[in-house]
Amino acid sequence: MEKENLVDAVNKRRTFAIISHPDAGKTTITEQLLLFGGVVRKAGTVKAKKSGSFAKSDWMEIEKKRGISVTSSVMQFDYAGKRINILDTPGHEDFSEDTYRTLMAVDSAVMVIDSAKGIEPQTKKLFQVCKMRGIPIFTFINKLDRDGREPLDLVTELEDVLGIQAYPMNWPIGMGKGLQGIYDIFNKRIELYRREDKEESFVELNDKGEISGEHPLKEESIYQQVLGEIELLKDAGNNFDPERIRHGKLTPVFFGSALTNFGVKTFLDAYLQFAPGPNEHKAEGGIIVKPTATDFSGFVFKIQANMNPNHRDRIAFVRICSGKFERGMDVILTRGNKKMRLSNSTQFMADTRETLNYAVAGDIIGLYDTGNFQIGDTIFSGKQKLQFEKLPQFTPEIFVKVTAKNVMKQKSFHKGIDQLVQEGAIQLYKSYSTGDYVLGAVGQLQFEVFQFRMLNEYHSEVVMTPMGKKIARWIKPEQLDEKMSTSRNLLVKDRQEQPLFLFENEFAERWFQDKYPEVELTAKL
Repeated sequence: MEKENLVDAVNKRRTFAIISHPDAGKTTITEQLLLFGGVVRKAGTVKAKKSGSFAKSDWMEIEKKRGISVTSSVMQFDYAGKRINILDTPGHEDFSEDTYRTLMAVDSAVMVIDSAKGIEPQTKKLFQVCKMRGIPIFTFINKLDRDGREPLDLVTELEDVLGIQAYPMNWPIGMGKGLQGIYDIFNKRIELYRREDKEESFVELNDKGEISGEHPLKEESIYQQVLGEIELLKDAGNNFDPERIRHGKLTPVFFGSALTNFGVKTFLDAYLQFAPGPNEHKAEGGIIVKPTATDFSGFVFKIQANMNPNHRDRIAFVRICSGKFERGMDVILTRGNKKMRLSNSTQFMADTRETLNYAVAGDIIGLYDTGNFQIGDTIFSGKQKLQFEKLPQFTPEIFVKVTAKNVMKQKSFHKGIDQLVQEGAIQLYKSYSTGDYVLGAVGQLQFEVFQFRMLNEYHSEVVMTPMGKKIARWIKPEQLDEKMSTSRNLLVKDRQEQPLFLFENEFAERWFQDKYPEVELTAKL
């Protein structure tokens, strides 16, 4: 990529995450966006998984086998004069911690909703994180090619359940087999429904918002019904306000079908018009870091082992917050005040990568890591020391004991655990008394992925013994007496050697607090 004026380069960046409940069509819409960016020639739909044509963003072996996303991936491409960074997040709720951290690295979010199902639990959870951060949300109501719920019901539910005002940018003319097109309120035209391989076809509207001249659609009763609904939206709906969109107070709503690539380009063009460029970031000590500041800074929001199984590599994903990155530059790693040279860097296209020489604020870069980085690390150049705000961490809820099935393969077992744990999806603990390994996770699927990857990436077959749900509570080392540990509150230590108890249930925790009232228990370090 050519170097250019820093301010101009930063202003071209658009970095967003796609969030949804599983099966709402998130991966499919990602592929269609890549199609517009010229990155793929043909979208590998979910149906094509049987033939081995997998989603571009689902690169991990287990994702291909199951047909679900369980890790965030990054895709970059140029479109309409902008450089777009898409972060495709795990749809499965067991991996929401990965998604939460990813949402700290974006400037806006695209929320994909299934038109037949409306707002689902995972969508609601992820929306709350976006709302908490005040990031703009663009809504794409998907699967118009199938029969779904009434559009008015969907928009009302969006506002009632999520507590955000909505502005429909377009409106479906029919659904499922009766889908005729979308009434494009924003662009004052009708986009006629077509299959993926057909040319786009539009019908312009007159000042009254109606088709002028002769057209077969005018005779359809569904067209007259839509005109009535559009009038209702104009009278009773919200006003379009770009400022409120930028502050996450109003979500523009688009209808379409990702599978047939209908309405996706209309959405992308409008998104680029109203989505913000890179935001400023808060650092400790009340410091505000502006994206156009000259000095480089960024933070690690994700670590991924074995993106290339042939090379057993490990990549730290960094969101650049300010300045420009140049390969070979020297930076300071805030933790430990360690100086390092960034000579081995990459840019992403899901599973394919190429060496990166230059990037600016808003971009996501990959740094080959030999064990220097941890999730949440800050790196910077310049004289002002920086530490960006902490990333969200979840306390595990379910636990298993883990051992190597083959005691002769301890080396690969320990290497695999060490590397996979650093990705942050599972937590590692050791029994205080025996040193046995205990894994903690938010959901069961994380253990299944761990077991699969240990076998396939490290050739280590593991045995996992379920311990069930536990309540994890940390204790100050100076307050600890090992005799406090019983069968109902197992004493373990985390990777930082800090002690904590795994309580059997709330009753066991209350019993402990009654017995040791002076001991302070905390849910997080």
